Amino acid sequence: MSTLRPELHVTAERGILDAAAGMLRNGDDWHLFYQYETEPGAPTRWAHQFSEGTPFDFYECDDVVVPVGGETRVLAGSVVASKTGTSLYFTSETSAGTTIQVAHVDDIDALCEHLDESDDVDPGVRRLGPVVKDTGRFLRFRSPCVVPDWEENEDRDQGQAGWLMLASTGQEDNPVPVVLESTDQETWTLIGPLSFDGDSGIPEDARTVAPRIIRLRDEVDGVIYDVLFLTQEREDGEVSGYLVGTLDGAEFRVTTPFSRLDYGHDFTRPRSTNVVPGTQTDDERYAEARIFGLLASSGRGGDPTTQPTWATEGWANALSLPRVVTLAGGKLYQTPAPGLPSAVGASERAMLWTGLCEIPVGSSITLDIVDSQGKTCATIVHSGDKITLDRLDGQPAVAELDDEDEDHISVLIDGSAIEIFAGGGAVTLSSRFWPENGVADIRTTVDGDAEINEQQRRGVSA
Repeated sequence: MSTLRPELHVTAERGILDAAAGMLRNGDDWHLFYQYETEPGAPTRWAHQFSEGTPFDFYECDDVVVPVGGETRVLAGSVVASKTGTSLYFTSETSAGTTIQVAHVDDIDALCEHLDESDDVDPGVRRLGPVVKDTGRFLRFRSPCVVPDWEENEDRDQGQAGWLMLASTGQEDNPVPVVLESTDQETWTLIGPLSFDGDSGIPEDARTVAPRIIRLRDEVDGVIYDVLFLTQEREDGEVSGYLVGTLDGAEFRVTTPFSRLDYGHDFTRPRSTNVVPGTQTDDERYAEARIFGLLASSGRGGDPTTQPTWATEGWANALSLPRVVTLAGGKLYQTPAPGLPSAVGASERAMLWTGLCEIPVGSSITLDIVDSQGKTCATIVHSGDKITLDRLDGQPAVAELDDEDEDHISVLIDGSAIEIFAGGGAVTLSSRFWPENGVADIRTTVDGDAEINEQQRRGVSA
C-alpha cells in the first residue's frame, strides 16, 4: 500500500499530472478535469474525474480530450456550463502553433455512465474546432479562462450576459495576457492586452501566465469585485497571486495589488470552479467561490520524474483540495471546503489537526509531523506573527501574519501533501513532502505564553 499517494487529493492513476484544467459544480456533485501525460514526453490529454456529494472522493471517468490529427498536445483551459450543455475550452498545439478550441458535452453527468478501459475519448464529447486563432500581432493563444460577462459593468446587480475570456498570447519567454468577449461562445472578439489602472504590484519585467478571474461580493462594503489570478514565472519557481478590482474592457482598475495566494513550497496556477446555471442564487454565487491548484513548485519547469513516487509507483504531482474563498476588506480568505473533517475521519491514512490558539509574539506552538518509526519528517511553527513550514531540507517556507489575524491553525496531512490554513483563512501554505514510512502522528509543543485553548484531531491517531 502506498504511503505517499494522497487519499483525498486528486492524482493521476498513472503518469504525470501536468496542470489543473477546470472544475464544474452541479449542486453537490463535482466534475474535475486535468491535463496529464501517460509517460514523460507523451502527448498530453485531458482526464475527467467525478465526485458525488463531496469534493473529496473523486473517481476516474474516461478521458475527454486527446490529440487528433497533427496535434502534439492538448493543454489546460477551462470548463463552463450553459443552458445548452458544457463547453471544454482547451489549447491545441501543433507544429504550426497553438489555437484555442472547444469541445461540447450535451449531458456531462452521462460521461461516467459507461467506463472504457481503452485510451479512446469518451463518446459523449464532441470537438467543435478552433474558436480563437492568431489575430494580427497577437499569436499563440493559449490557457483560456471563460466566465459569464456582465450585462452592465457599471451596475453588476443587473446580472450577466454574454461571455468573457482571458488567455495568454506571445512567446513563452514573453507572455501577454489578453481579454476577449463573445455573445455565443463561438465567435470571439479580441478586446486587447490586459492592462492595469493603478499599482498592480507586479514588476514590469515579470512573466505572467495562467490568467483566471472570479467575482466576489466584498463582505465589508457589499460591492461585487473581480478577483484576478495570475502566476509569475520566476527563476526560483512560480508565485501565484491575486489582484482585486474591476475589469472594464481590457483594463483592470486595481483596488488591491498583487498578493500572494499561497506561501508553501508547492502551489501554482490556480483554477476556478464554474457552476451549472440554476444551481445557485445570485447571493450564493457572489458570496463565495471554489478554487484549486497544482501542487508543484512550477507548472512548466522542474522534473516530476525526480519525485519518489515516479520510480516506485508510476505517478507524479497532485492537485490541491478545493478551497472556499471569500472577500473581505479587499483581502481574500481561504478555508477548506465543508466536509473535510468527515472525509479525513473516513480515510485510512489522512490526518487533520485544528488548534484554537493564543500565541503572543515571542511565544510559539510547534507541530512535529512524525512517521511510523517515530522520526520527525516535517515541522510547523506558529510564532504569532509568522508560520514556518520546514520539510527539513534547508528551505523552510514562511508566511507573515498580521496583528489582527486569528491565531487558529488547521493542518491537513494526506500522503505526500501538506495543506495549512491559518489566521482565519488569511494565510495558506501547501507543500509536498516524502515520508517514506507514512505519517503516524502530529505532536505539539507549547513555548512561552502560547496556549492551545482547544484542539481537535481526525485521522490516524485520533
